[in-house]
Amino acid sequence: MASPRLPGAYPKEWEADVVLRDGSTAHVRPIRPSDAAELQRMHRAQSERSIYLRYFTYKSELTPKELDRFTHVDHVNRVALVITRRKEIIAIGRFDHLENTSEAEVAFNVADAHHGMGLGSILLEHLVAAGRELGLRRFTAEVLPENRQMLTVFADAGFDVTRRFEDGVVMVSFDIDPTVRSVEVMESREHRAEARSLAELLQPDSVAVIGSTRDGLGRTVMESLVQGGFRGELVAVNPRATTAGESVQDGVRLVSRITEVGHSIDLAVVAVAQEHLLSVARDCAQAGVKGMIVMTAGFRTPAALAIQRELVRVSRANGMRVVGPASFGVVNTSEDVLLFATPAARKPVRGGLGLFSQSAALGSMLDAVVRRHGLGVSASVNAGHRADVSGNDLMQYFEDDPATKVVGMYLESFGNPRKFSRIARRLSRAKPVVVAKSDYMGLRLPPGHDARTTQAPAGAVSAMLRQSGVIQVKSQESLADVSQLLLSQPLPGGPRVAVLSNSDSLASVVAEHAMARDLSVTLVVDDLDPLATPDSVPDGLPDLAAHTGHRAVPGLSEAVASASARADVDAIVVVLLPVPGASGHDLAATVVAASGDTTVLGCFAGHMGQDAPVTGIVEGLPCYPNLTACMNALNLAVIYRRWLEQDPGELTEPEGIDRDRARTLVDGYTEGWAGTGLKRLGQDEAAELLGCYGVRVNRSVGFTTVDEALAAAAEVGYPVALKTTDEMLSHRLDLGGVRLNINSEEALRHDIESMRQVLSDYGDVHLEVQAMSPAGQGCLVRALEDPLMGPLVSFGLTGDAVNLLDDWAHAAAPFSPGVVHDMIREPRAAAKLFGYEGLPPLDTEALEDLLTRIGRLKDDLPQVAMIEFNPVLVSRDGIHVLSADVRVGNPVQRTDSARRAMSLPGRNRSQS
Repeated sequence: MASPRLPGAYPKEWEADVVLRDGSTAHVRPIRPSDAAELQRMHRAQSERSIYLRYFTYKSELTPKELDRFTHVDHVNRVALVITRRKEIIAIGRFDHLENTSEAEVAFNVADAHHGMGLGSILLEHLVAAGRELGLRRFTAEVLPENRQMLTVFADAGFDVTRRFEDGVVMVSFDIDPTVRSVEVMESREHRAEARSLAELLQPDSVAVIGSTRDGLGRTVMESLVQGGFRGELVAVNPRATTAGESVQDGVRLVSRITEVGHSIDLAVVAVAQEHLLSVARDCAQAGVKGMIVMTAGFRTPAALAIQRELVRVSRANGMRVVGPASFGVVNTSEDVLLFATPAARKPVRGGLGLFSQSAALGSMLDAVVRRHGLGVSASVNAGHRADVSGNDLMQYFEDDPATKVVGMYLESFGNPRKFSRIARRLSRAKPVVVAKSDYMGLRLPPGHDARTTQAPAGAVSAMLRQSGVIQVKSQESLADVSQLLLSQPLPGGPRVAVLSNSDSLASVVAEHAMARDLSVTLVVDDLDPLATPDSVPDGLPDLAAHTGHRAVPGLSEAVASASARADVDAIVVVLLPVPGASGHDLAATVVAASGDTTVLGCFAGHMGQDAPVTGIVEGLPCYPNLTACMNALNLAVIYRRWLEQDPGELTEPEGIDRDRARTLVDGYTEGWAGTGLKRLGQDEAAELLGCYGVRVNRSVGFTTVDEALAAAAEVGYPVALKTTDEMLSHRLDLGGVRLNINSEEALRHDIESMRQVLSDYGDVHLEVQAMSPAGQGCLVRALEDPLMGPLVSFGLTGDAVNLLDDWAHAAAPFSPGVVHDMIREPRAAAKLFGYEGLPPLDTEALEDLLTRIGRLKDDLPQVAMIEFNPVLVSRDGIHVLSADVRVGNPVQRTDSARRAMSLPGRNRSQS
């Protein structure tokens, strides 16, 4: 078994914080010799039955020899992982490599007090990841028939498990390569656990405010909780308190330390000086707190960041989640909770918008924008520096929250974009996800954020979000604009728009806005008289006055009803100048009442006054202060509807992939390779590795003398291409770096001499010959291992499109058929592939297959740091890879993998 690890070297990268089934946290790490006493304590606390099921016999304690064997492992042939909580071992899993095989025998032991928390499943995931890293292919286990819990762990893990009964024992075995089912199981368990952990924070039965001084931030938060009507118990914690139980506000106890409360507290809001933060966290752990909202700020210096990391470590080690530090607080408007743990001056109204933000200042601004638009909020979390709880956690919660209809997020940094993409893709199928971000997100970090940055090309992050179905905007105002449409109206059925206005100028401008966004204007009414009395009233219109208290506007009602009845109208944009005798609310109510199931938007230009329907949802109608905001919101909703209607397809497995051979090759290429540098593979090495994934590279033959060139040409066969091996010139026909369609020895001799003269200004260049491929379009495929985004594949058409115009498409691997279908059509120059200017269309199916295979390779082999095909020639009947640059190195652990793990504090820049 080839192993990338030296026996005995402690694998620090296997450590991970995890969320358990009940929403609490724990720590997974390799076992250490110093764990012997704690392992003995765990054993002695086990029931006789548990000991029997694990060891097939009862033993009251482990012998010194057994303790030594169990705690002294080499982390290669013998691996053991423990899960700890409050420094206690609560579960252990291990495997022993079976000599001269690629198999290992696996065993587990979970503390009786912690059964039912999913510890066995978590250990199995982490042992599988470690085993695959070490080159193992299969796990086996011997399980007593009555040990149903362990048999269930194996059966429910999603692997193809085989079982047989032998000598009174169930023999279990399974391959440990991830299957579609095992990935689904892991993601489902992760979802339930993380959603539960956020529910504990957002639906507490008791809240303590630590730092509730007379005039400080804590006092402001306590007042917000009291005035908001929190349904549970409130406790104020002030170190200066002298009399426990003293009332400071109605229903609020006062204690000097949270440990004096006398029972566990669900949520602690912490607003203390930075130097006291760690001692408060330890007090919270001792008091059984489930989660903390840390409002303490100022984590800019290395020393302060060290405190932040230790805060997360202490919290997770004791089962707690942390929002913050530097958080602006959390809100849950549910009538059963009414949690307003925030210093915000005004609490939001109840509604269907779930919010997530990061920096406190921007969170405060987002709250103000949402309030200005009059949007109701289901729950809101400001994560501050996002040291623990992240947007990924909130999406898991919002997916299950029936009160949340639309998810709005303002992101400043990414912790785990692969996981974000995975969750967002699933969530977006159920409810819209609107994300506001800057173009520089991922390229630099806000103050106090401890995460990786990306080295991916510009546009890669946006491409990943777009492929996940996320609705992207660039400002908080735009987030609110599109959210109010999604909250109040059905999604538009398509891009066909009707424009209704009492101004021909305004109607014309709306039509121009629509066409600029590829929306189709199918109806324009530019002389609308809202007050006109129609000849007949459309059937089915409600009695507006009875339902809303507003007067119906008859001409407007008839026009909206008529437009909504048309088969060629998916959305109606109503743009009105002030109408004498009708209030803005009358107009808005009329539009909504007459629209039926058709999407409607309003822009009431020139309406003045405090109650003018300028911004927000007015009588159920999303209203906008200008046409740009209105049409942008509509366009984004149409794009989202189009994404929902696309069939992404399932991840496919191309034929002819030999992963085992590829892994063996890569292990050999990287053996003994140290540091962060990359090793470039030779032509034959690259061809062999790519061949494992069904990718064939046209062979090139280098030469020094003319005679060698003639022999090489005879070998590959005429006609041939003559190229320089210089990276900058080998694709540049315009600079003399390539000669094509050389048909004879005489022509080859002449072109060699001519090329050497032309390229003499570039130094001593080397040349090679290659068999000519059929005519076609040159494309460029590039795949890399990004420290933030993981495996990323980029595609473009060679030449000025990518060199000058940055005309690329990007996708995070692996990709579904739907993603790769869109990927080759995304570059503006991609029209050349589909019958451009009367030319025949090219073999895009073969191109999609190539990209799928490269995506699979990059997902399977993080050691392959970079692949570049320049060019790939796409012809009418196939593709031809003319040049392949493949580089390997020591991989950084990815931010998302086939095991559940949270980012570890202090190691975000180097691993997950």
